Amino acid sequence: MFVARAYVPDFRRPDQRARGEWPYTIPAVARLLDEGLEFTRPVTILVGDNGSGKSTIVEAIAEGFRLDSHGGRASALRGRPDRTKTPLGEVMLLDTTAAGARMLAGPRLKKRGFFLRAETAFSMTENLGGTLGYWDADTAAMSHGEGYLEVFNHIFAAPGFYVLDEPEAPLSFTASLRLVALMHELAQTGAQVVCATHSPILASLPGADVIQLDEDGFHRTTWDELTLVDHWRRCLNNPDTYLRHLTAEDDPA
Repeated sequence: MFVARAYVPDFRRPDQRARGEWPYTIPAVARLLDEGLEFTRPVTILVGDNGSGKSTIVEAIAEGFRLDSHGGRASALRGRPDRTKTPLGEVMLLDTTAAGARMLAGPRLKKRGFFLRAETAFSMTENLGGTLGYWDADTAAMSHGEGYLEVFNHIFAAPGFYVLDEPEAPLSFTASLRLVALMHELAQTGAQVVCATHSPILASLPGADVIQLDEDGFHRTTWDELTLVDHWRRCLNNPDTYLRHLTAEDDPA
C-alpha cells in the first residue's frame, strides 16, 4: 500500500465561517476534517448517494498523491498549467507508507498511479489512444464501455496508487464484473485502489474495505449492510414498490 491516511492537520483547518460553506457542510467531509480517514486494505470502496461527498474526497486524495487532477497518470506532463486545487485538496494531507514516500520522491517516470476523474473520463478515452505513455489502442473507435476496459487493462499493468471516481458509468453488467476482477488482480500485486462508486457490483469486491457515506458522515460496513444494496435488492425483486408513486399519474386507469 502507498497511502495510510488522509487527514487535515490542525494548522490547515478552516475557521468556523469557512466550515459553514461547501464542501465542509457535507457530513462525510466534516468527519474527515475532524477525524481523518484511514486506509486499512489494498482496496477501499466509498459508497454513497449523489451529494454524499464521494467525488469531493477522492479528488482531494488524487491531488494529495500528485496524480493528474484533470484525470490521468502520476507522471503526466502534457503542457498545461496545474489546475487550482479543490477546497478540500488545499487543506488535506496524506500519510504515506514507506513505499508511497519512495514513489513520490522518485523520478517522474517511475511513478505509478492514475486518477480516473468522472468529468473527464470520456474525453480521455476519446483523445489519448495512441499517445506516448498511455495506451496503443484507438479507444475513440470503440464503444464507451470497451474503451474504458481497454484503459483499465493498460493502466492496471503495474503496482501503484489508483483513484477511481465512478468508473462503472459506461459499463454493462458483465463489464463491471470484469472491472472487479481487474481491481482484485491489481490488489494482489501490491497496488492500492480507492474507488468511489454507485455500483453494488464494484462494492462487492472480495476483501475490500467498504465505507458508506451518508448524513452521519461515513462508517465502515459490509456489502450486505449497504443501503445501496438493500435498495437494489428491493427494487429488482419488486420494481413497482419504487415506481408506482412515480408513474401513477401516467396510469390510464
